[in-house]
Amino acid sequence: MAIAPVHLMRLPALVVSTFAGLTLLSHLAAAAATVISVGDGDTLRVLDQGQRLTIRVACIDAPEMAQSPYGQQARDALQQLLPVGSTVTLKTQTKDRFGRTVAEVFTQSGANAGLTLVQQGNAFAYRQYLQQCDQWAYLDREQLAERYRVGVWRLSG
Repeated sequence: MAIAPVHLMRLPALVVSTFAGLTLLSHLAAAAATVISVGDGDTLRVLDQGQRLTIRVACIDAPEMAQSPYGQQARDALQQLLPVGSTVTLKTQTKDRFGRTVAEVFTQSGANAGLTLVQQGNAFAYRQYLQQCDQWAYLDREQLAERYRVGVWRLSG
């Protein structure tokens, strides 16, 4: 009997991926941090071991704040998912050209914040940078959002 990946994602110290129908677990190079603010739909600030970091959520691209109403909706969705004061787990990948830490962000319950935003239609899978993430999961969630016309996919075309 196989365990559904949703249950496995509740383990913040593990990454769940699927390859050839097999569910694989691997340890994260992860750090716990506390959310101190949300900037927009793919950027937040955290306190990590006494250091303030700006985090760019990896593998997604959310509408900009000026792209009304979707920029504000994306920010609101990230704030709801990662409220100020909540503990998150960061799977750091790199630093971007603006000096932000690029990381996959997991909630206390183990949910991947980026995947959740993509599935809600509040962000897109960032194809140019998917190689460090479970690209098939991101693309699948984006396809679901488009199919059910949620978030940014409410618009035709």
